[in-house]
Amino acid sequence: MAYHDTEWGVPEWDDRALFEKLILDGFQAGLSWITILRKREAFRLAFDGFVPETIVRYDEAKIARLMADAGIVRNKAKILNTIATARFFLAEQERDGFGTLLWSFVDGAPRQNAFRTTAEGPVESEASRAMAKHLKAQGLSFCGPTILYAFMQAVGMVNDHLVGCFRHEACRAMASR
Repeated sequence: MAYHDTEWGVPEWDDRALFEKLILDGFQAGLSWITILRKREAFRLAFDGFVPETIVRYDEAKIARLMADAGIVRNKAKILNTIATARFFLAEQERDGFGTLLWSFVDGAPRQNAFRTTAEGPVESEASRAMAKHLKAQGLSFCGPTILYAFMQAVGMVNDHLVGCFRHEACRAMASR
Protein backbone atom coordinates (compact mmCIF):
# COMPACT_ATOMS: atom_id res chain seq x y z
CA MET A 1 0.00 0.00 0.00
CA ALA A 2 2.80 2.43 0.87
CA TYR A 3 4.49 1.64 -2.46
CA HIS A 4 1.25 2.43 -4.32
CA ASP A 5 0.65 5.59 -2.34
CA THR A 6 4.12 7.07 -2.77
CA GLU A 7 6.02 5.50 -5.69
CA TRP A 8 3.89 3.57 -8.18
CA GLY A 9 2.93 5.60 -11.20
CA VAL A 10 5.09 8.60 -10.36
CA PRO A 11 6.97 9.72 -13.48
CA GLU A 12 10.62 8.78 -13.05
CA TRP A 13 13.12 10.60 -15.26
CA ASP A 14 16.38 9.66 -13.52
CA ASP A 15 18.45 7.21 -15.56
CA ARG A 16 19.86 5.34 -12.55
CA ALA A 17 16.44 4.96 -10.94
CA LEU A 18 15.04 3.65 -14.24
CA PHE A 19 17.93 1.18 -14.46
CA GLU A 20 17.26 -0.15 -10.95
CA LYS A 21 13.55 -0.47 -11.60
CA LEU A 22 14.08 -2.28 -14.90
CA ILE A 23 16.41 -4.75 -13.19
CA LEU A 24 13.98 -5.34 -10.32
CA ASP A 25 11.09 -5.85 -12.74
CA GLY A 26 13.18 -8.45 -14.54
CA PHE A 27 13.83 -10.26 -11.26
CA GLN A 28 10.10 -10.12 -10.55
CA ALA A 29 9.32 -12.26 -13.63
CA GLY A 30 7.44 -15.30 -12.38
CA LEU A 31 7.14 -13.91 -8.85
CA SER A 32 4.91 -11.44 -7.05
CA TRP A 33 5.95 -7.80 -6.83
CA ILE A 34 5.65 -7.85 -3.04
CA THR A 35 8.44 -10.46 -2.98
CA ILE A 36 10.75 -8.04 -4.79
CA LEU A 37 9.68 -5.07 -2.67
CA ARG A 38 10.50 -6.98 0.50
CA LYS A 39 13.94 -7.81 -0.91
CA ARG A 40 14.64 -4.42 -2.49
CA GLU A 41 17.16 -3.26 0.11
CA ALA A 42 18.97 -6.61 -0.05
CA PHE A 43 19.10 -6.25 -3.85
CA ARG A 44 20.57 -2.76 -3.50
CA LEU A 45 23.28 -4.06 -1.19
CA ALA A 46 24.03 -7.17 -3.24
CA PHE A 47 24.16 -5.23 -6.53
CA ASP A 48 26.37 -2.43 -5.21
CA GLY A 49 23.66 0.22 -5.24
CA PHE A 50 22.80 -0.63 -8.86
CA VAL A 51 25.82 1.30 -10.14
CA PRO A 52 26.16 0.11 -13.75
CA GLU A 53 29.89 0.92 -13.90
CA THR A 54 30.42 -1.54 -11.04
CA ILE A 55 28.02 -4.19 -12.28
CA VAL A 56 29.69 -4.49 -15.70
CA ARG A 57 32.86 -5.62 -13.91
CA TYR A 58 31.19 -8.54 -12.12
CA ASP A 59 33.20 -11.73 -12.47
CA GLU A 60 32.46 -15.37 -11.71
CA ALA A 61 33.36 -14.90 -8.04
CA LYS A 62 30.84 -12.06 -7.65
CA ILE A 63 28.19 -14.06 -9.52
CA ALA A 64 28.83 -16.98 -7.13
CA ARG A 65 28.40 -14.64 -4.13
CA LEU A 66 25.12 -13.37 -5.57
CA MET A 67 23.93 -16.95 -6.13
CA ALA A 68 24.64 -17.65 -2.45
CA ASP A 69 22.85 -14.53 -1.17
CA ALA A 70 19.53 -15.63 0.36
CA GLY A 71 18.43 -11.99 0.57
CA ILE A 72 17.84 -11.76 -3.18
CA VAL A 73 16.25 -13.89 -5.88
CA ARG A 74 19.02 -16.32 -6.79
CA ASN A 75 18.61 -16.87 -10.50
CA LYS A 76 21.79 -16.98 -12.57
CA ALA A 77 20.05 -16.04 -15.82
CA LYS A 78 18.60 -12.93 -14.15
CA ILE A 79 21.98 -12.04 -12.64
CA LEU A 80 23.66 -12.38 -16.04
CA ASN A 81 20.89 -10.26 -17.55
CA THR A 82 21.64 -7.57 -14.96
CA ILE A 83 25.24 -7.45 -16.18
CA ALA A 84 24.08 -7.29 -19.81
CA THR A 85 21.62 -4.52 -18.93
CA ALA A 86 24.40 -2.56 -17.22
CA ARG A 87 26.46 -2.80 -20.43
CA PHE A 88 23.45 -1.64 -22.42
CA PHE A 89 22.83 1.20 -19.96
CA LEU A 90 26.39 2.49 -20.37
CA ALA A 91 26.19 2.27 -24.17
CA GLU A 92 22.91 4.23 -24.14
CA GLN A 93 24.45 6.85 -21.86
CA GLU A 94 27.05 7.41 -24.58
CA ARG A 95 24.26 7.99 -27.10
CA ASP A 96 21.25 10.02 -25.94
CA GLY A 97 20.79 8.59 -22.45
CA PHE A 98 19.10 5.52 -21.02
CA GLY A 99 15.99 7.34 -19.88
CA THR A 100 15.72 9.20 -23.16
CA LEU A 101 15.58 5.87 -24.99
CA LEU A 102 13.01 4.33 -22.63
CA TRP A 103 10.79 7.42 -22.60
CA SER A 104 10.93 7.60 -26.40
CA PHE A 105 8.50 4.66 -26.52
CA VAL A 106 5.83 7.00 -25.10
CA ASP A 107 7.04 10.05 -27.02
CA GLY A 108 8.73 11.47 -23.92
CA ALA A 109 5.58 12.06 -21.87
CA PRO A 110 3.38 9.91 -19.64
CA ARG A 111 0.30 8.49 -21.29
CA GLN A 112 -2.77 9.41 -19.30
CA ASN A 113 -5.32 6.61 -19.06
CA ALA A 114 -8.76 6.93 -17.51
CA PHE A 115 -9.69 3.46 -16.37
CA ARG A 116 -12.52 3.10 -13.87
CA THR A 117 -11.83 -0.57 -13.05
CA THR A 118 -8.73 -2.73 -13.12
CA ALA A 119 -10.45 -4.96 -15.68
CA GLU A 120 -10.28 -2.10 -18.20
CA GLY A 121 -6.49 -1.85 -17.98
CA PRO A 122 -4.25 -3.77 -20.37
CA VAL A 123 -1.36 -6.02 -19.41
CA GLU A 124 0.69 -4.84 -22.38
CA SER A 125 0.53 -2.15 -25.02
CA GLU A 126 1.89 -1.25 -28.42
CA ALA A 127 4.59 0.78 -26.63
CA SER A 128 5.58 -2.09 -24.31
CA ARG A 129 5.72 -4.46 -27.28
CA ALA A 130 7.97 -2.04 -29.19
CA MET A 131 10.20 -1.54 -26.14
CA ALA A 132 10.43 -5.32 -25.63
CA LYS A 133 11.38 -5.86 -29.26
CA HIS A 134 14.10 -3.21 -29.03
CA LEU A 135 15.56 -4.44 -25.74
CA LYS A 136 15.52 -8.07 -26.84
CA ALA A 137 17.32 -7.06 -30.07
CA GLN A 138 20.03 -5.62 -27.81
CA GLY A 139 20.44 -9.02 -26.14
CA LEU A 140 18.46 -8.36 -22.97
CA SER A 141 16.22 -10.94 -21.31
CA PHE A 142 13.30 -10.81 -18.89
CA CYS A 143 11.90 -7.86 -20.79
CA GLY A 144 8.76 -9.11 -22.47
CA PRO A 145 5.85 -6.79 -23.20
CA THR A 146 3.97 -7.68 -20.00
CA ILE A 147 6.99 -7.10 -17.75
CA LEU A 148 7.70 -3.86 -19.57
CA TYR A 149 4.11 -2.67 -19.28
CA ALA A 150 4.34 -3.20 -15.51
CA PHE A 151 7.64 -1.28 -15.58
CA MET A 152 6.00 1.54 -17.57
CA GLN A 153 3.17 1.71 -15.03
CA ALA A 154 5.56 1.75 -12.09
CA VAL A 155 7.77 4.52 -13.47
CA GLY A 156 4.85 6.65 -14.60
CA MET A 157 5.24 6.23 -18.35
CA VAL A 158 1.56 5.36 -18.26
CA ASN A 159 -0.81 6.65 -15.59
CA ASP A 160 -2.89 3.58 -14.79
CA HIS A 161 -4.15 4.73 -11.42
CA LEU A 162 -7.89 4.32 -11.61
CA VAL A 163 -9.73 7.62 -12.03
CA GLY A 164 -11.29 7.11 -8.59
CA CYS A 165 -7.87 6.69 -6.96
CA PHE A 166 -6.48 9.70 -5.14
CA ARG A 167 -3.14 9.17 -6.95
CA HIS A 168 -4.60 9.51 -10.46
CA GLU A 169 -4.75 13.30 -10.48
CA ALA A 170 -1.56 13.64 -8.47
CA CYS A 171 0.37 11.58 -11.04
CA ARG A 172 -1.31 13.45 -13.89
CA ALA A 173 -0.03 16.70 -12.36
CA MET A 174 3.51 15.30 -12.28
CA ALA A 175 3.42 14.42 -15.97
CA SER A 176 5.58 17.31 -17.14
CA ARG A 177 9.23 17.57 -16.29
